[in-house]
Amino acid sequence: MFEEKIMGLKRRLVEYAALIENMIGKSIKGLLKKEKEILMEVIEKDEVKANNLEIELDELCTILIAQYEPKAKDLRTTLMILKMNNDLERMGDLAVNLSESSLFLIERPQVKPLIDIPRMGEVTMKMLKDSINAFINEDTQLAKEVCERDDIVDGLRDQILRELITFMTSDAKTIERSLHLIRISRNLERIADLSTNICEDVIFMVEGKTIKHHKDEEG
Repeated sequence: MFEEKIMGLKRRLVEYAALIENMIGKSIKGLLKKEKEILMEVIEKDEVKANNLEIELDELCTILIAQYEPKAKDLRTTLMILKMNNDLERMGDLAVNLSESSLFLIERPQVKPLIDIPRMGEVTMKMLKDSINAFINEDTQLAKEVCERDDIVDGLRDQILRELITFMTSDAKTIERSLHLIRISRNLERIADLSTNICEDVIFMVEGKTIKHHKDEEG
């Protein structure tokens, strides 16, 4: 009976992660295609769905612990789902930030061609998907690969920052738009960090090893 409940939790977790991944994808698509409707959908509809799923998962985990008093690995799995639920909620907020900045940018001339941000979005979405799969399948090899990909995202963030500093110093009119692009890159980087955190927890859950691939997030 407990196993069935855990499987149900995992299914809802996968559904939640897919929604967050979709929100990130829509935010980037709305920016690239200048589609206001897609961006508003993320902010007005998808965030509500995400919040409802977060509340539901939190309640299901709490009830499961109270009813079955799981021990050892069963307890660790349930607690990890609770933590991942919180991580996904934060990712949802970051995806909304992406759409808000994109709304600002699509109504103004481009500072520069968007090359690195779409690449960041692709890598970040794949990291999220693979972090969930690593947990579901207890796949530590996949989890380690996701952790390594965090360096790619960090490199793209740094590249974007360097380029935009050049634009801002040479033309003050680009500052506000550049800051929104930097905000987008930082939000994507935070989502990648959260996916990496999930994978670090997967490795600890399966192998009992603590790894820290990246420095702690700044407050």
